[in-house]
Amino acid sequence: MIRVLVVDDQALVRGSFRVLVDSDPELSAVGEAGDGAEAVDLARRERPDVVLMDVRMPHVDGIEATRRICGDPDLAGVRVLILTTFDLDEYVYAALSAGASGFLLKNAPPADLLAGIRVVAAGDGLLAPSVTGRLIAEYAHRPRPAPVLGRLLDPLTAREREVLLHVARGLSNPEIAAHLRVSAATVKTHIGHLLDKLHARDRAQLVIVAYESGLVTARNAAT
Repeated sequence: MIRVLVVDDQALVRGSFRVLVDSDPELSAVGEAGDGAEAVDLARRERPDVVLMDVRMPHVDGIEATRRICGDPDLAGVRVLILTTFDLDEYVYAALSAGASGFLLKNAPPADLLAGIRVVAAGDGLLAPSVTGRLIAEYAHRPRPAPVLGRLLDPLTAREREVLLHVARGLSNPEIAAHLRVSAATVKTHIGHLLDKLHARDRAQLVIVAYESGLVTARNAAT
């Protein structure tokens, strides 16, 4: 059973998501929170597997709540899936930098939301395709300090860097496998090594590392 905490400042929205979560026999809603501070307290008390986190909330917003949850060593197993009506670049970057494992828009089909919870609970990262595209476009043109490629990515093999680049472009494991002409199992192994070597929580965090290290540039972001 995957335990889910629902966080949104609108009671009707919270209730709707809770009903949706409880409609799935493999998921269970373990609580609701109306702001970020309450979300952090409930996360510490309930230790959910996944927190469905709204962004815009009073007092403590979803980004800060995500930062507090993901930065708490006692909550290392708790994953945050951001749900919002806004797919603005600054929200995407801030959420992922804070430690979020995924980002979906609230208008996603219910089946996609339920599938997203499973993906994030399994330790994988999740980005809506439109969000991935915007993130790539934003980073490709954002001025950055000199890359620290040697320091961050030095432990990686050439093949692992290739896989990391494709992850940052938003490719799935089967797509990466087809591109590199290897098996999906081999790609999964490479991603496991990347998570290990880069001390990343999940696939979403690998995307952040790829951009911040300078591995992804305006020239290679969309190729």
